Amino acid sequence: MPAIVALVKNVPDTWSTRSLEEDYTLDRVGVDSVIDEINEFAVEQALKLREANPDAGFEVVALSAGPAGSEEALRKALAMGADRAILLSDEALAGSDALGTAWALTNAINHVADVAIVVMGNASSDGATGTLAGLLAEYRQVPALTNMRELRVEGNELVGVRETNEGDFDLRAPMPAIVSVTDKADKPRFPNFKGIMAAKKAEIEGLDLAAIGVDAAQVGLGHAATAVHSATQRQARQGGEVIRKDSAAAAAAIADFLVQENLI
Repeated sequence: MPAIVALVKNVPDTWSTRSLEEDYTLDRVGVDSVIDEINEFAVEQALKLREANPDAGFEVVALSAGPAGSEEALRKALAMGADRAILLSDEALAGSDALGTAWALTNAINHVADVAIVVMGNASSDGATGTLAGLLAEYRQVPALTNMRELRVEGNELVGVRETNEGDFDLRAPMPAIVSVTDKADKPRFPNFKGIMAAKKAEIEGLDLAAIGVDAAQVGLGHAATAVHSATQRQARQGGEVIRKDSAAAAAAIADFLVQENLI
């Protein structure tokens, strides 16, 4: 049975106060954690691909890497309709950068048989690097379709639309393939009561680094290829520039601003 692996991540609630530890890793103690909202769009796309291609027999597998407690994100994916869930959790993963995380995830994906598609959000709300799809594509030596708004399967190809400020682009790639989606994709479904109850009782398969053949020296903060040396608080939002509509130069000023922001 071919699999669609949907990557999900448990992150601190966007509305909570977030801070950094002394080593510049995210302080997760005492902060409510939830499934990253963009991952719900990824799970929705995985479910829609399964539903639109019943003859393909796709299995949707939700996969997450994270510390203890990350099961909540997976249970949300199960409640939405994922067939099963896997959690990669190991203390040695703490503080991994994007490269280490991608390496651990690609080896965890290898634990799933016959992977046709790996789908994820285009950027997480905590790290926001937006590099995971490209890194996984390089590690797995398969094509990547990134920042997609629409997806469909045509034969042995994954086809869709990438929406950018410059316009829409039709993309296609042979499967297996990596894909990242934006929040312009189909709105995630709301789990029904039956799905929520089933997800609460579902068994989540657990993996550690030994199970996927990854050496602890390849991941973690101490072995990261990148490092954070300083951080500053984001400045409070300030009032923007006001352009008087009765000004002769108003139209030109607005047009220049839109060009500068790549909006036109």
